Amino acid sequence: MESVRGMYENHKEAILYLIFGGFTVIISLLTYIMFVEMGINTSISNILSWICSVFFAFIVNKWFVFSCRSLEPRIVAKELSSFFGARILTGVMAFLMFPLLVNIGFGGMFMGTEDFLAKIITSGVEIVLNWIFSKYAIFTNKTT
Repeated sequence: MESVRGMYENHKEAILYLIFGGFTVIISLLTYIMFVEMGINTSISNILSWICSVFFAFIVNKWFVFSCRSLEPRIVAKELSSFFGARILTGVMAFLMFPLLVNIGFGGMFMGTEDFLAKIITSGVEIVLNWIFSKYAIFTNKTT
């Protein structure tokens, strides 16, 4: 049991980042469904659900994952704008990376789904970059 506790303490940020990342996906899906059920166009619903999930991710990453608990408006505004900026940057990167990977040979069928390997690689790179941006550039004002 102590080895599990030690592993958690040694990798706490990464573990919490992945757990809350799963919750962020759920928020994205549920808000998408909610907006579509309200009669909002699917493209607009997709954008709105992305905004909701990024706000959720910002809060849980700031408070729980990276323990940046300052509520000073100047600091929060800087973190929030940096967080959204980083998410937009990695989203654009993923948007460009996916067809590139497909075109250089990571397309085709994988696990029964067309171009799924390219999607997995793109998502993996996006997750890692989001974590790096969050840890080293956005949530640097630690207060506990």
